[in-house]
Amino acid sequence: MRNRDEHSTSTGGRVGAYLLHRAKPHLPPWLGVAGIGVAGTGAHLLWADSVAAGVGLTLSTVALTGATWWAGRETSPQRRLHSAITVAAGSAWMTGAALAGPLTGILPDTYLMGGAVLALSWNIRMALRTTDGPAATESADKGLLAKVGLAKAMIGKTQVEPNRVTAALALEGGEQTNDDVARALVRIASALDLPQSAVRYQPSADSARRGELVIVPKDMLDETVEWEGPSLPGGSIADPLVIGQYDDGSPLVVWLPGDPEAKRNASHILVAGGTGSGKGDAALNLQTEILSRKDVILWLSDPKAFQDFRPLLPAYDWAVEGGAGTEAMVEALQHVIPARTGWLGEHSYRQWAPESAQKQTDPAHSCRPDRTPCGCPGMPYMVAWMEEAANTLRALGDDAFTGIAQEARSAGVSLIVSLQRPSYDQMSTSTRASLPSVIALGCDPRDEGFSLPESVIDQGAHPGAWGNRKPGYCYIVSGGIAPERYASPGRTQQFTTRAVSLMEMLAQWTVRNGAVADPVTVGAARAVVGNAYTGRRTDETGQVAVPDQDDTIQTGTQLDPEDAAIDPEADLGPAQQGDDAPLFGQETGRKPSPEEARTLFAQALDEFEEAGQMVIGPKDFMDWCDSNGLSRSWVSLRLKEAAEDGRLTPTNQTGRWRIVPALTPA
Repeated sequence: MRNRDEHSTSTGGRVGAYLLHRAKPHLPPWLGVAGIGVAGTGAHLLWADSVAAGVGLTLSTVALTGATWWAGRETSPQRRLHSAITVAAGSAWMTGAALAGPLTGILPDTYLMGGAVLALSWNIRMALRTTDGPAATESADKGLLAKVGLAKAMIGKTQVEPNRVTAALALEGGEQTNDDVARALVRIASALDLPQSAVRYQPSADSARRGELVIVPKDMLDETVEWEGPSLPGGSIADPLVIGQYDDGSPLVVWLPGDPEAKRNASHILVAGGTGSGKGDAALNLQTEILSRKDVILWLSDPKAFQDFRPLLPAYDWAVEGGAGTEAMVEALQHVIPARTGWLGEHSYRQWAPESAQKQTDPAHSCRPDRTPCGCPGMPYMVAWMEEAANTLRALGDDAFTGIAQEARSAGVSLIVSLQRPSYDQMSTSTRASLPSVIALGCDPRDEGFSLPESVIDQGAHPGAWGNRKPGYCYIVSGGIAPERYASPGRTQQFTTRAVSLMEMLAQWTVRNGAVADPVTVGAARAVVGNAYTGRRTDETGQVAVPDQDDTIQTGTQLDPEDAAIDPEADLGPAQQGDDAPLFGQETGRKPSPEEARTLFAQALDEFEEAGQMVIGPKDFMDWCDSNGLSRSWVSLRLKEAAEDGRLTPTNQTGRWRIVPALTPA
């Protein structure tokens, strides 16, 4: 019997201890209500008849409520409001009880009912709070931050959107900085069991310890979106170019021309991504957007023989496959840019604008001294695209694009350079600095710093996490895009075989309705590379017809191809007549005399020009030397003589010379 009573007592003690343990977290609000009652009664005994005490208690109530509101700025809006209401109600009741007495009028009823409601509201709030940590009072957010080494950081206002959570983060002053958050991002992703790219941090521009933590739990880019056509056919190149979508579904866009009103400069773009990263689709997205606009022309250099771009080939104003053609294009760009800049300046444009592409009828943009409308043809925007640019940089030097990139924006020209690895052993630091805009696709983790600025990587952008496993995934850093978007991944649209017919239709639309190169651009290009620049078309028949230029590089007429042909009177022997004659003739069995050799050399230059190969060097004469029994050293001397005579001009590359078109003054 005694054992039974002892067992019952022991069981009752354990139950009581358990209930007390469970009730403890809920007791503070009730103890606060009781404390307010005791404090109000005591204050009445001390200050019942004191006017000064009434004023002081009233001011104290207002100050305490305001302090509570200020202190809650780092918490959620609901908690901040709840705390302020509780303090205001408690302070107001205590002031009334101190002045009138706790049992006067409605004060007893207010105390019993209001106190119970406030205490129960905090009990309910605590019951609804969920925690997984050992401390019952620690929130899930604080537990997460403690795990990643940011225990003293405070989570502030939180914005919850579909598949996106943005939380204001305030770090401990003097102990933590935004760099600590950047280093902790991978640990936060690990704690949440998310990929590294799903967690980003946007530091405040005004504080070294504040920013916004962005978490995107679901990869909304996993589903492939096929390209279905350009976003704005017939629009202006000044409008945004849509090449895909961000992970929240918003359009992935870039701009090329500048806009003074939007405080946006014209853009040069670096397209960087490893093998299999979707660089080809990214290029097609951007090129189809460009070619669908009414006021832009596109030059393309592609050493891969237009493998990805062949359906669009008729739409390009000038397209070359690399090698000598690319050398000629680079030389032409270096002369086209100052010519275009001069035209824009003469017509009072500080930079290219959509009005520049129209016929100049506005007196404000007249090139005449009296400001009467000049009626000059407009100048369309121009894009120079260097695909697989590593080949060009190896051939021309790592700073081949430096001058172009530094000067082109003021001429209404955007340079787009595409290559797999923009490392400093392939591209000079000056050129890289002139290409601040970048479309960074998947790459080797060690190459992230070559593609993206360090500040964007610190925000959580890691294209190295994709490699070639996520084709089309990219980050875009460019003018016109909000900096907080830089670390947000997007994905370009995919081009399949079903897109080929649509691209061909787009190319034909561009031939019929797209912009034609203006006389200034055509004249400057022809003055440098002659027949190498073909142009797309200038007449209704679709025949290629490239204007020549006069001394002012302003107007021109159609070039007769026969004007640049080989002199039919040259006596090169019977074996060299007819359409089947090999380039530079063939072996004659005897070494030519000095005079004959010079004639053959001049003939070779003419044939190079006719073939469109405007940049040459001794290595291009190897077969010619073998056929005519002459040495490369002899050719080198003749090249220097031709330069002195004005037939050639040196390029930036040692041992390479540019042919000055025979019908154009040097």
